[in-house]
Amino acid sequence: MLQPEEVVGLPEIAQTRVMIADDHSIMRDGLQEVLEHSCGFEVVGQARDGVEAVDVAQSSRPDVVIMDVMMPNKNGIDACREIMDALPDTRVLVLTASTNEDTVVDAIAAGATGYLQKFSGKDKLVTTIRDVVDGEFRIPGDVIRRVLAGIRDTAETGETIDMQKLTVREREILKLYAQGMSYADIAEVRGNRPLTIRNAIYVIRDKLGAKSTQEMVVWAVRNGLLDNGASSASAASAAGGQAAN
Repeated sequence: MLQPEEVVGLPEIAQTRVMIADDHSIMRDGLQEVLEHSCGFEVVGQARDGVEAVDVAQSSRPDVVIMDVMMPNKNGIDACREIMDALPDTRVLVLTASTNEDTVVDAIAAGATGYLQKFSGKDKLVTTIRDVVDGEFRIPGDVIRRVLAGIRDTAETGETIDMQKLTVREREILKLYAQGMSYADIAEVRGNRPLTIRNAIYVIRDKLGAKSTQEMVVWAVRNGLLDNGASSASAASAAGGQAAN
């Protein structure tokens, strides 16, 4: 019979390391309490402004930073940009009260892969954090369509649109992904497993030579995947050559 000191415990579940940056202590403490009462999270640091956010992120190396936008000394967008430059594997989820579309555009350009408004419920917050850490692009689809619609108008003159880089299936998956759908949502729509969709996204990223999720979404917008009817039109034009895929 094992003695108490010989009892072998169950292996510990890997914790998602989270850092919180917000200039309101009640917000920081509230978020920390929510996460500490949710399974799988460890809050490794807090920051009161953008300058401190960069410093704390570099010292604690979190998996994800929950970042407010309007903060003193340095705003959350600039802090996000510096964190992504220093820690490219860290994810940034922008959590803000702002509904300004420019804020979303700037956040995406700075490297954020998640956007959530502060009045969202705790379940939505927890789910979004997990999705972002898992590599998903969690920007609401309606927001993406509005804020990235201008990308095609600002594309460089003479830029070649090369839809044939991807198969019909891959374009359909990328379209749903660029609309902000999760792996699980896309899998349900297409009748696949989430892991299948995740692997497909990795293949698409490699084919496009994209260095980030943001570049994949920009490619989708510039090539008209988010336009109404674009998916069916591109599918028809490529049906013969891509049928075997």
